[in-house]
Amino acid sequence: MNKIDANPELILNRLDAWLDGLFKLLPSIVVGIVVFVIFWFVARFIGSLIRKSAEKSDRPSLGEVGGALTRWTIVIAGLMLSATIISPTLTPGDLIAGLGVSSVAIGFAFKDILQNMLAGILILLRQPFQVGDQIISSGHEGTVEKIETRATLIKTYDGRRVVIPNADIYTNSVVVNTAFKERRSQYDIGIGCNDDWATARELMQQACASVEGVYSEPAPETIPIELGDFANIIRLRWWTDSDRATHIHVFGEVLQAVYKRLDEEGIDMPYPTQVHLFHDQTEATDGDRSKQREGWPAGKGDVPKAQRISDALHELSAKSEKG
Repeated sequence: MNKIDANPELILNRLDAWLDGLFKLLPSIVVGIVVFVIFWFVARFIGSLIRKSAEKSDRPSLGEVGGALTRWTIVIAGLMLSATIISPTLTPGDLIAGLGVSSVAIGFAFKDILQNMLAGILILLRQPFQVGDQIISSGHEGTVEKIETRATLIKTYDGRRVVIPNADIYTNSVVVNTAFKERRSQYDIGIGCNDDWATARELMQQACASVEGVYSEPAPETIPIELGDFANIIRLRWWTDSDRATHIHVFGEVLQAVYKRLDEEGIDMPYPTQVHLFHDQTEATDGDRSKQREGWPAGKGDVPKAQRISDALHELSAKSEKG
């Protein structure tokens, strides 16, 4: 069995050498810590300055993200400088080279996170929409609560929160409902085929203009768009404020006002109708297109002779008996 030769003198010499090295590096360690602390406070000051400057420009989200990125960049630079002070053999070039290799590995590992972060920064810089805007993105509609580096948070109209990755928002189409102050609404209304177009249009416009929240300029307008099979279709268009609450409430008031006004003035708003023709061939005139209106003209040439069902059955019976 092998024995372990413990040499106390060797262990003490090794500890003594470590302590000597520690005491030699102690001034450098203290200086490195002081430099890092200075960089830390400078980073916090500059980050706070960027955030406040952005808030004055009414861009708080950009200030928060920009301040955080600047702060961490300065902190990392301070950490690298402190490392070179503590260990003079470690040059900035070695740190940068190591950081480059590490960044490639981190890039592959956190590809989606970095993609969303870059998209978030571009959204904050270009500002296609802002906090408080009402948008539609990825099938979700609501009010923008916050724009973070990874995702955009929106609050739906029924009180739920949706977190949408920034990469999805940046690469797909986004509808910004509140990008402009005004928003146009429209609705197609059918009137009776025998009703007067001009009268119905004038009544619609008057009823729509009487609703609170409808803009007087541009004024409501109507456009005939279709000669339907049971009604003539008129499109009513009007302008309101672009926010969702105003849009949906005024929309309902307009429909109610227009319906009441047309009904009071005797303008028909017909339901879909269909005509079904049943040909039982029980009368002498059934099938005679020159005497009976069945939805098609008599045409040219000889008109087929009408025939009763009983005669047709008798004729078929006679033919079968001969056969």
